[in-house]
Amino acid sequence: MRQKTLTLPEIVLIAGTRVVLGIGIGLLISQKLNKDQAVGAGLALLGVGVVTSIPLALDVMGKPSVVEKQLALAS
Repeated sequence: MRQKTLTLPEIVLIAGTRVVLGIGIGLLISQKLNKDQAVGAGLALLGVGVVTSIPLALDVMGKPSVVEKQLALAS
């Protein structure tokens, strides 16, 4: 398994996108709002969660692993 180092702001952003995705999905399956409100809000939050997750995932995947950082420092 590759280990990557994340900063606290990156962790907060990742957690925030998970929360937004969860709320969006929850609203889509919720019975509390009328159907049009729940679908509109749920799709909006789901879309925001997906759109903000993509750049974060690319950023994390593009970071060098801990081993790669150590090798670069040793050279």
